[in-house]
Amino acid sequence: MPTRRRALLILAALAGLALLSIALALMVGSVNIPFNDVLASLFGSESGMSGDVVRSLRLPRALAGFACGGLLALAGALLQVLLRNPLADPYVLGISGGAGVGALLAILFGFGLVGINGSAFVGALAAMLVVFGLAHGDGSWTQTRLLLTGVIVAAGCGAAVALMLSIAPDNKLRGMLFWLMGDLSQSNDPRLVLGILTAVLLVSLPFSRELNLLTRGADMAQTLGVHVTRLRRGVYLVASLATAAAVTQAGSIGFIGLIVPHLVRLAVGNDQRLLLPASVLAGGSLLVIADTLARSIVAPQQLPVGVLTALIGVPVFLFLLTRDAQTRR
Repeated sequence: MPTRRRALLILAALAGLALLSIALALMVGSVNIPFNDVLASLFGSESGMSGDVVRSLRLPRALAGFACGGLLALAGALLQVLLRNPLADPYVLGISGGAGVGALLAILFGFGLVGINGSAFVGALAAMLVVFGLAHGDGSWTQTRLLLTGVIVAAGCGAAVALMLSIAPDNKLRGMLFWLMGDLSQSNDPRLVLGILTAVLLVSLPFSRELNLLTRGADMAQTLGVHVTRLRRGVYLVASLATAAAVTQAGSIGFIGLIVPHLVRLAVGNDQRLLLPASVLAGGSLLVIADTLARSIVAPQQLPVGVLTALIGVPVFLFLLTRDAQTRR
């Protein structure tokens, strides 16, 4: 089968999976809604309770979940190219930790939802600037230096989060813990995060050729005409902003950015022209499915979606490690 046709079939299958995951999210919950009623609600002919549940609650949450999952998977794919490590994770550079510090400070001081989201985004950007500034240093920027700096900043943010949890009053502790474990229940307007996902993908795709060359090593990429330093800075900036937007919207949700790009790479190869959009579709679908399970397993009680993604991600990650170890033998 020609490569172009195969790529289109894979993207079509993942797009179908995305639509199916959103349809399930609209149908399943503490109140199950038949598919016909979902269609009627979406096209405006259903004005009862089903219409309100679908249009006002489930649809915004499903779209926000898809956007956040897509952003995390896209950030993971970009960072795995940047660090030349197929098991790199968006949170390893401390972006999530900075967002966590900002969000928990806002909750601790009694800010509203807008204040929490704004503080989380500011914290994520601050962590990004600190990591890049320290890693850049005297100009000798390397993947190893960036990775080590990110780990140190993430550890410092983790300590600050633990301190805030230890001094938080009981009436705010549950909200803080839910944010840290991932929570899409407050996602009532997905337009901004969907716009960011679209913008990040459109910015990244034109550089697919350069990214493909970068996976072969910085020296070879530079020899073939790639401005490696500029490309690295751009990749880090875009991946960091994508992670910050997702974490601001949904809290800390792990393993999406780790396992999705790696699994997609195993299925479709390492061509970034296909890998990036495929990761967006797969990551968005996975988070929507996980969130549907999180609010349905023990309905009407809701579980933090980050717990579900971790339960899915841990065995998959261990499988990938075992597979890599067997491949090297």
